[in-house]
Amino acid sequence: MRFISALLRRQVIHRAANRCEYCQLSQLGQAATFHIDHVIPIAENGETTFENLALACVACSLYKSAKLTAKDPVSNKAVPIYNPRRERWQDHFEWDDVRVIGLTTVGRATIAALKMNRPAMLAIRAEEKLRQRHPLRI
Repeated sequence: MRFISALLRRQVIHRAANRCEYCQLSQLGQAATFHIDHVIPIAENGETTFENLALACVACSLYKSAKLTAKDPVSNKAVPIYNPRRERWQDHFEWDDVRVIGLTTVGRATIAALKMNRPAMLAIRAEEKLRQRHPLRI
């Protein structure tokens, strides 16, 4: 892991509006501090720069790990994982209440790889909905 200064961390959090840039979970009310993720992993020569960092909830960060691709469950083909620095969330995903739906191969593969609709996440989103923090209107 490379050093990320407090200033750079604050800048990434601000750009992300304090939400996971993969699943859109608000950091407000979460016990765990969100991670600063290297969109292009260090293992793939990703740099520790503002342009290559994203705010990620603990689960998305750990499930993504150093992956660049994942398998689309529909086509069974390996495709790139969603890149929040180059793509718009709403082009790949939409909400069905507390479930995130993949609109593209990238969206479906990312949802599967990051396990975005696992039961615990659905329960968290239901609670967030009660607190009016879900869904985020993009």
